[in-house]
Amino acid sequence: MTASEIKLEVKNYSQYYGDFKALDSVNVRIPAKQVTAIIGPSGCGKSTFLRTFNRMNDLISNARAEGTVLMESTNIFQVDVVELRRRIGMVFQRANPFPKSIYDNVAYGPRVNGLRDKRSLNEIVERSLRDAALWEEVKDDLGKSGLALSGGQQQRLCIARALAVEPEVILMDEPASALDPIATLRIEELIRELRKQYTIVIVTHNMQQAARVSDYTAFFYTDESRTGILVEFDATKKIFTNPEDQRTEDYITGRFG
Repeated sequence: MTASEIKLEVKNYSQYYGDFKALDSVNVRIPAKQVTAIIGPSGCGKSTFLRTFNRMNDLISNARAEGTVLMESTNIFQVDVVELRRRIGMVFQRANPFPKSIYDNVAYGPRVNGLRDKRSLNEIVERSLRDAALWEEVKDDLGKSGLALSGGQQQRLCIARALAVEPEVILMDEPASALDPIATLRIEELIRELRKQYTIVIVTHNMQQAARVSDYTAFFYTDESRTGILVEFDATKKIFTNPEDQRTEDYITGRFG
């Protein structure tokens, strides 16, 4: 990948919680406007690694990081965290809409950033809901509580809320794990559509999902001390058909994990 094709770059990155090293010396380059899946067994540091990019780990009192994480040429540890989280949005495992209307959920971010113009807010809400494939289902009932939507709709509402502040990167931590198969399919279709505009990094336990939606895959594992390590990173097709490392093949084929 050339420099212009790289959106996020991690160099010799380690994450500690107190004396415990959760991740050890991770090096990886995340391509722009592609979907990168993070896979691996439970406890290998997948979510910890994902939360690195918008500094969610900062919220943990005993967390400490070493190494460098770049967004393009900017060290994310040297920028304002509020601005960073505007540029790097996040969708969590369980949908977490605010106890507000559908409209106010999506308008929340732009309002926090100072936007008050009603016409502009209306345009942002409609565009974000359209981009999240939810507009046609809710356009006649924007005053309805976001909590009254189905699980799959709530997750798409959370995606719309993330899109409303026009991020460059979207982080997704198992966004479909709590959904039924039909809702999961809608989320996967949405991910494939969104990669035309955004860099997406997704954690998933579902091997089939990783194979379906991602362009690149990172496989994490744990060493003897239960520290997470990046074993292999490559194009998803290669990871799933011809991995370099035996541990990757064993995990992909279900021999452990």
